[in-house]
Amino acid sequence: MGGNSSPCASCKFLRRRCSQDCIFAPYFPSNDVCKFATVHKVFGSSNIIKMLKEVPVNQRGDAVKSLVYEANARVRNPVYGCVGIISNLEIQVSELQMQLAVVQAEILSIKKQQEFTFTNGI
Repeated sequence: MGGNSSPCASCKFLRRRCSQDCIFAPYFPSNDVCKFATVHKVFGSSNIIKMLKEVPVNQRGDAVKSLVYEANARVRNPVYGCVGIISNLEIQVSELQMQLAVVQAEILSIKKQQEFTFTNGI
């Protein structure tokens, strides 16, 4: 609880008493139960605890952000999750690189045409 009078989101969701040393309290504030519910649905509270205990305390906030992102991705796409998002982004990057190459070729062609026109006085 960290001095707050209300339990953290995980303790609210799990309907248990929130202790001073609750591992979830710093990362799941009492007003954001949905965030914990989503992470809990995908990973389960015991797995979240195990993962957080393996991460240095100063990096746990980032780990929780990653878990929340992955959980949200898994809810949207249960099969691929974040991998699906990454795959779609890689496809977009590839398509944009091809478009860029086409535009650069067009620019080069126009420059050569302008140089030819300028040097031949046409």
